Amino acid sequence: VTFENFDLLLKELYAQFTPEFAAKESNVDAERIIASAKAVANCQGRLATHVWRSAASGNLGGWQVARTLFFLNVLTGSVGTPGGTSGNSWNKFVPKTFDTPPPQKKWNELLLPKEWPMAHFELSFLLPHFLLEGRGKLDVYFTRVYNPLWINPDGFMWMKALRDENLIGNHIALTPTWNESAWYADYVLPMGHSGERHDIMSQETHAGQWIAFRQPVRRVAMERMGQKVQFTYEANPGEVWEEVEFWLQLSWRIDPDGSLGIRSHFESPYRPGECITADEYYRWIFENSVPGLPEAAAAEGLTPLEYMRRYGAFEVVKENYAPYEKPAPGLEMTHPGNGSLPPDYKIDGNGRILKNDQAIGVMVDGTPRAGFGTPSRKLEFYQPTLAEWGWNELEYTVPHYLKSHVHPDNIDRSKGEMLLLPTFRLPTLIHTRSANAKWLYEISHRNPVWMHPEDARRIGVHSNDLIKVETEIGYFVSKVWVTEGIKPGVIAMSHHLGRWRLQENIGLNRGTSSLVEIDETPDGEFSLRKKHGAAAFESDDPDTSRIWWEDVGVHQNITHAVHPDPISGMHCWHQKAMQVSKAGPQDRNGDIRVDTNKSMAVYRQWLAMTKPAPGPNGLRRPLWLKRPLKPHISMFYLTEEKTAAPVEEKTV
Repeated sequence: VTFENFDLLLKELYAQFTPEFAAKESNVDAERIIASAKAVANCQGRLATHVWRSAASGNLGGWQVARTLFFLNVLTGSVGTPGGTSGNSWNKFVPKTFDTPPPQKKWNELLLPKEWPMAHFELSFLLPHFLLEGRGKLDVYFTRVYNPLWINPDGFMWMKALRDENLIGNHIALTPTWNESAWYADYVLPMGHSGERHDIMSQETHAGQWIAFRQPVRRVAMERMGQKVQFTYEANPGEVWEEVEFWLQLSWRIDPDGSLGIRSHFESPYRPGECITADEYYRWIFENSVPGLPEAAAAEGLTPLEYMRRYGAFEVVKENYAPYEKPAPGLEMTHPGNGSLPPDYKIDGNGRILKNDQAIGVMVDGTPRAGFGTPSRKLEFYQPTLAEWGWNELEYTVPHYLKSHVHPDNIDRSKGEMLLLPTFRLPTLIHTRSANAKWLYEISHRNPVWMHPEDARRIGVHSNDLIKVETEIGYFVSKVWVTEGIKPGVIAMSHHLGRWRLQENIGLNRGTSSLVEIDETPDGEFSLRKKHGAAAFESDDPDTSRIWWEDVGVHQNITHAVHPDPISGMHCWHQKAMQVSKAGPQDRNGDIRVDTNKSMAVYRQWLAMTKPAPGPNGLRRPLWLKRPLKPHISMFYLTEEKTAAPVEEKTV
């Protein structure tokens, strides 16, 4: 294949996607689209196309949004360049810990079921649907800084599962602040915030790699003053457990004689036979797993742990723009050419460098390069894995346009249907974690439905009137805000708000939540109605007596149906509003109703769109795809069609 032929193919493949076509699909003027295209074409290798949720998480086929944007990086030479776009793990440093257990010889079908073999992370938002249709049971379920009943779509399905001991035997909520899911937990264990626990972190802030160290402030201060502290909860306000210590101690004590094979993985590398402490856990990482840190610490007369306690951060790599151009692992000093490769290396017909039959690099102009984490070790315009697993149409195998489930063709405005955008965020709040931040809630405490004046006139409402938004599985009632800041035919409602509690003086802060009552019919219909909103109250904090607001928003997510993308498995957040109308005389702000029978019906509609495993060779999932906590290779096979001696494809 020559570049000239490839260029001709691209022009033929994308000929239909003219500025006029894009203008029709997006309702954006063609002139603006052309101007944007010219800006991209003239970027001189400095095109940043990072996607954080946005269209990629809102739409059916949203994974193609990220893929087509990255294709622009390739076309403009902006992959791993200053001002360009880097790979998802190039600028994040993840150190190894002191012990790595062998891969488990189990496959949890409730995490990654066979219907979604391409999903990267577990389909956690579908757990209640899996349980309620009889796919399994959980003896113990930890929700860690996770409020599934509130944050996920279809929250009443979560309510049904969490309260049913035949589905979830023991629910333990690990949470720094109270949440709605905690009402249905057997144990609510308060966790420390960032200043009350140990943690290491690394974020993709720039082209380098760095690592940072959080530490419990009061504990460190007490130790510096000469006070001995065994466990961090002894220092934390409210005796809050430090999370690392909690998991270390729980894992150690659950296997007192070591017969379960757990205890050995939590034994101190410094004190044989004893449980590792948090200090020892991080000490080992800083001494053995962070390149350059021991030397930097020694230069100041400090141990690595002392260095991180003093400075809190360490730069591992100053720049990491193009790791794909580095020499293939183990061949840094090797002269190009197959004849000079070590005995356990070879080059196949596609130029891939194999070590023990695993691809570790690719030959580029006679030089062994590390390449990318794909089977070909190159960026793949055509994706053979998708074709091999049944998605062989052109719109899936190459960067292409996919039609959304909320495309205008799928929304009949003549019937009152509209597009509901539920994903936009307020800059002052963070998910459901800001309910204890009184100043932030004073700034932002309500989430009216945004609506264009054209639609408001059609429905007959003005700002602050109540409207009823009917979804696929129910409805919610909320106030409306009429604004030209949104397109006709679209309504939008911000995230974060609509928090609630079931008892007056227990649960969420009374200044950030509504007291509600929940009713249920024998047929599986749920309703939630607000008794009253936020109000001033007396406490140790005088500011709680100064709360002046009552409206704290509406819990919209609970009325959303689940939309698992048939390939990526990601929830496609955008919703079709089946009807938007002026609220009736019996409707009140915050009213919610959901039919969980409809919930299961919509789930099954999307389930029917999948192409389940087994794939080639009887696989549950392509071997080369990354997977957190990857099981033993034998667990990847559903049938006996596998080869006698399978070779695991993996990225290096």
